[in-house]
Parts: sequence; structure tokens; C-alpha cells
Amino acid sequence: MKLVKYRVPGGGQGVGSLDDDRLVPLDLEGRQYNSLFDILEADDPLEVADFLLDATQAVPVSRVSLLAPIDQQEVWAAGVTYLRSQKARMEESETSASCYDRVYASPRPELFFKATPHRVAGPGQPLRIRVDSQWNVPEPELALVLNSRLQLVGFTVGNDMSSRDIEGENPLYLPQAKVYDHCCGLGPCVTLATGMPQRDKIGIALRIRRGDQTAYSGSTSAAQMARTFDDLIGWLGRDNSFPTGAFLLTGTGIVPDSQFTLHPGDMIEITIDGIGTLANPVVQG
Repeated sequence: MKLVKYRVPGGGQGVGSLDDDRLVPLDLEGRQYNSLFDILEADDPLEVADFLLDATQAVPVSRVSLLAPIDQQEVWAAGVTYLRSQKARMEESETSASCYDRVYASPRPELFFKATPHRVAGPGQPLRIRVDSQWNVPEPELALVLNSRLQLVGFTVGNDMSSRDIEGENPLYLPQAKVYDHCCGLGPCVTLATGMPQRDKIGIALRIRRGDQTAYSGSTSAAQMARTFDDLIGWLGRDNSFPTGAFLLTGTGIVPDSQFTLHPGDMIEITIDGIGTLANPVVQG
């Protein structure tokens, strides 16, 4: 099942299930489940969501606006989990090269805080490139959706926007390269864990449109990850708690070459098998 947050033309918001091009609302009125997080927090989210479905109120998806499927969760990210990202980080700076080479093979992964909910963009909402950066790229990533007990309850599409020149100048500038307004994309839905393909069957594709042209495209598979989901979740939870749950971006295996940078007006499209496509326009300033 694919769960979404949505807004209706009058401004009201709800939670629903995507069924191809149809949205089936969940009836949350007067229930113990008041939000998408509440459903994800349940012992059996699929059973709860299925019980709350109100098929009599189903509408075409085109009649609502999909929102980022986040409530109050923190967004974290893992880096250098694919060989391609290791090489890309080493290309950014000779100073940083040995750091990223070592972390790729180290038992301890690179984990960093990425975004609070107000810094997250949903389907069709703009993602931002920094005004003080000249080299910006999207990072298409499979995002793990975790409840407060750090159980893997679902998956969504993530975009870990990155200012490569800032990070390449000094690895200590990583937070500035990664964390700013509209720095993260999530959506279009949360596919519950029971509805996802096996990891080695999850394809990830990126397309960047510039006008009517494709400025860049690439693809990879979650099977190319050097770390397991359980490993990343285990490290995230060491001496750390997440009472409102968390999203964990699992790293990217698609990195445009060093001559490419995003432009304002570009459209980023990330498609992940089992979830769908997250599309976001690019703005600056």
C-alpha cells in the first residue's frame, strides 16, 4: 500500500492511499489515528490503513495536491554507501579524498542530520540551490521510513540536494552544503514495507530536464549499496532516540560528472521501483 498526505482545493489536508491514478482517503475523524505518523507508528500499519480506507470518497489524484509524506520526523542521511559516491566525493577535493575512501570501507558509516520538516519539499514543490554555491547536484536516494522504535515501516523517494563546491572546499563545511531551506525532497508516497520489491530488485533512476531537453540522466540499483538497511538503522540508533520517527536517506549511486551543475528552472525527476516518481523544480535565492 502507498500512503500519501494531500491537500484538497479548499485547503483541507488528509491522508490517503494511492491506487494507480485514484486516491482513496482514510477516515481519521474521531479515530485514535490522527496523522500519517500515527498510522506508521501502529503495530501493523497495513492493517490499520486498510481498516480506515473509505472507498466511497475515492477521487482522481489530479483533483488533489500531494504533500511531502512527513509530519514531525527528523530527516537523516547516510553518505558514501555506493562506490560511485565514494569516487565522486574523492573527486571534489584532494584534501577530502582520504576521508571518503576510508569511510566507504569502515564499519562505521557516515551519518548526518539532513532536514527538519519545514526544510522538506514534496511533489511539485521547489527545491533550492544555494546562492553562495556554483556547483549543485541532486542526489537521488531510497529513503527508509522509521517509526519511533526505529522499525523499518516504509520507503519513499528522497533527494539529498548537495552543494559540491562547498563540501569540496573543506569536509567540515558539510552541514552548509547539505542543510538549508528546501534542501530535501521526499515523496510522492510512503510505500509500506510489505509492498516493496526485494532490495536487489529496486531500481533508481534520475532525469533532469532543462526546457524540452534532458540535461542529465542516470540509473542504479539499491543492490549496489555497500551497506545493508539494518546496518544503517543500527548505527543511527546508537545512543540516539527518535520519539517522532525518522527518515533515513541511504546514499546515492547516481552522481553527474564534474562539469554538470543544476540551473534554476531545471526539473528533477527521481523514479524508484515500488514507490513512483518525485518531481521538483529548481529555484535559487
